[in-house]
Amino acid sequence: MSTNESTTTTDRTPVDEPDVCVIGAGPAGALLSHSLAKRGHDVVILEAGPRFDKESRVDRMKLQIHPDREVNEIWDMGGERDEYTNSSERPLPLNKRRVKGVGGTSLHWGSVTPRFRPRDFEMQTRHGVGKDWPISYEDIRPYYAQAEQEIGVAGPDDAPHQPPREEDYPMDQLPRSYSDKLFAKAGEALDIDVQQEPMAINDGTYDRNQCQGYGTCEHVCPSGAKYSADIHVDKAEEEGATVLTEVPVQRLEHGPDGEEVTAAVYETPDGTTHRQEADTFVAAAGAYETPRLLLLSESDQYPNGLANSSGTLGKYFMDHGGGFVIGLLPDEETHVSEYGPVVSGGVFQFYDEEEPTGGINIMLVNVPEPSVAEVAIGSNKIGDALLDQVELQYGNTLGMSIVTEMLPREDNTITLDESKTDDRGNPVPDVDISDGQYVKDATEKAVSESTALIEEIGGNVVFSQGTHTPDADYIEDTKGGYHPMGGTRMGEDPSESVVDSTLKTHDLDNLYISGGGVFVTGGGSNPTLTIMALSLKAADHIHEELRS
Repeated sequence: MSTNESTTTTDRTPVDEPDVCVIGAGPAGALLSHSLAKRGHDVVILEAGPRFDKESRVDRMKLQIHPDREVNEIWDMGGERDEYTNSSERPLPLNKRRVKGVGGTSLHWGSVTPRFRPRDFEMQTRHGVGKDWPISYEDIRPYYAQAEQEIGVAGPDDAPHQPPREEDYPMDQLPRSYSDKLFAKAGEALDIDVQQEPMAINDGTYDRNQCQGYGTCEHVCPSGAKYSADIHVDKAEEEGATVLTEVPVQRLEHGPDGEEVTAAVYETPDGTTHRQEADTFVAAAGAYETPRLLLLSESDQYPNGLANSSGTLGKYFMDHGGGFVIGLLPDEETHVSEYGPVVSGGVFQFYDEEEPTGGINIMLVNVPEPSVAEVAIGSNKIGDALLDQVELQYGNTLGMSIVTEMLPREDNTITLDESKTDDRGNPVPDVDISDGQYVKDATEKAVSESTALIEEIGGNVVFSQGTHTPDADYIEDTKGGYHPMGGTRMGEDPSESVVDSTLKTHDLDNLYISGGGVFVTGGGSNPTLTIMALSLKAADHIHEELRS
């Protein structure tokens, strides 16, 4: 789409002597940059992708609902720039899961914002699996509250099965949809608690448009009611930060003693190379690209990649497993699907049991596929017969999207594929990840409970697919790739981790990593709110370091 800022008239020369250089303008980089800029620090943000014109979002929504267009087309993903390889045992449609540009992947996220649970930070101590984080839930708790206030989260203050909180959500929970009410009634019969999910969607309280009910939150919100990180990039600019777009960073350079990063080397669209110097650097390019950048920054002192004295860079990579369960109500007079947020209700009851099979988060989908357009175009009927089919197949569909926890394993990795290069001649990232029995067990339980709820409502399950559906081939869009975590994990021991509890790398005094890559375990909660909270925590530390 020709709706991005000009690539020829924009100034992309380096900023003179900034305090902080942030690489990446997604949720991690945006909130951190704003936090530092508003306290008077000179910040420059280097973003590999463009700044998208907000006026183009209606057209991008049209791409989403068009049955013959691919998800990656919505935000211009694909081609040489975004090449990668997948050595995993299952498909990983990475360019359908991420966005390069100001706002990052938050431009097409579903905006579901649960916190991690206290148990997620203590899995080794509590359950003898995974590894403990060097911080606790209580350490990050105030930053969760700060992040919720910053982005505007609507949630249930008194719902069961959520972690401890002292402060209310900034907005009341979203209203229950009709299907939410059906699930809640079925849950009462089955002793399953159905509650509203915390969502970063504006009800009119925040200074952005109110939700208009388009039902396309994932992958584009035309109204701007859904939070996206470009909001905080704009706020950072208002506080004096500088944003350079379409300047993919090629490598990080360090000084002769190897103790500090001296420059981020980036290229502009015309192929010009620049060096951005700064006092402090923050790699916030996401859990796929940050390990790649550090591996590309190898040197004589760091032959295995920058900040990799532990040998763990790119290892212990995680994703969320899961799948979908879709049911159809046979009653032609009942129409349960409605426009509104893609998700508003969910089930957390099976997240934190005494004998866990892995964290489970079941989200109730208000607008399950197929879309109206897909039903109509795929039908051979016309007139009233077509209308009847659309109403039955679309309006009577119940959907449940499942997220399940994956344990960190050393052999789940992001490495460089030296046999394949991107548009700048750099080796592309190679992802090699398998789920493990923990994911399989959790998915099996989640599918079973989801099936029971649909059947209690009176529906027939017509599609049941988990990350590891028995005796079934993988489906291209199977759930996976949405929630990358690990690869630059946090830890107290420099021999076992890449960053410390402040997100500073063990090896370099002025290099921080912010994003899902620092996660030690993956939990069963959507990770973006935790990414934001950790970024705000890191910003506090960087602020104090710059003042000293």
